[in-house]
Amino acid sequence: MLTSTQSTAGDILIIEDEADIRELIQFNLEREGYKTRTAINGAVGLDAALTRIPDLILMDIMMPVCDGLTALKRMRESASPLKNVPVIMLTAKGEESDIVVGLELGADDYVTKPFSPKEIVARIRAVLRRASEEIARAGATAAPVSTGDMLKVGPIEMDLEKHEAWVKGRPLVLTLAEFNLLKTLISKPGRVFTRDQILERVAGTDTYVIDRNVDVHVRAVRKKLDEEAEFIQTVRGVGYKCREV
Repeated sequence: MLTSTQSTAGDILIIEDEADIRELIQFNLEREGYKTRTAINGAVGLDAALTRIPDLILMDIMMPVCDGLTALKRMRESASPLKNVPVIMLTAKGEESDIVVGLELGADDYVTKPFSPKEIVARIRAVLRRASEEIARAGATAAPVSTGDMLKVGPIEMDLEKHEAWVKGRPLVLTLAEFNLLKTLISKPGRVFTRDQILERVAGTDTYVIDRNVDVHVRAVRKKLDEEAEFIQTVRGVGYKCREV
């Protein structure tokens, strides 16, 4: 079943199998001026998204027929514009493994149930804002890359203009949050960043984010760094830093 309302704030597709949660989210988003559509599982949601590409997808992980992680994987492997649509995952488990898998597959953020409607709205606004900024950067007239656009520390190199990163010459596929986290840490080798400082740089000061997000993003980045995972070091009780070289 799909439903829709008219708005100018953005088109949000809600993929959630629990009717009460789906309706609660839809009600609060429409009250904020968003246009919404709903789907009861990943398969129906993908069909709806392909019919009309949404501005953002809010998707549960645990669903029948086609779960959220499977649907997200299909999206990111798609040759259609759906590949680049921002996705916020909903999870009732609160298990780090599910969250990490979702981020590694290309989710832009996650929300753990139970959640408040205000949290959902804040996360959506933040992700849409970051996506809009990313599109603006990508659409800007390209200029020759200067030294100031590059960061290189040890085995890691980042092109800040193109939003590309490499470890030992191997391309890193990073979400926007992961890119900003890595950029923050390697910009000051040896400096310890607290979780609050990292959150401010990764998500923005007006975003509702819990401390746990930082740990999850760090774990995801470390996994992608593979044998260079320890280049990002944990400073117990404080935060994280990039190893000095």
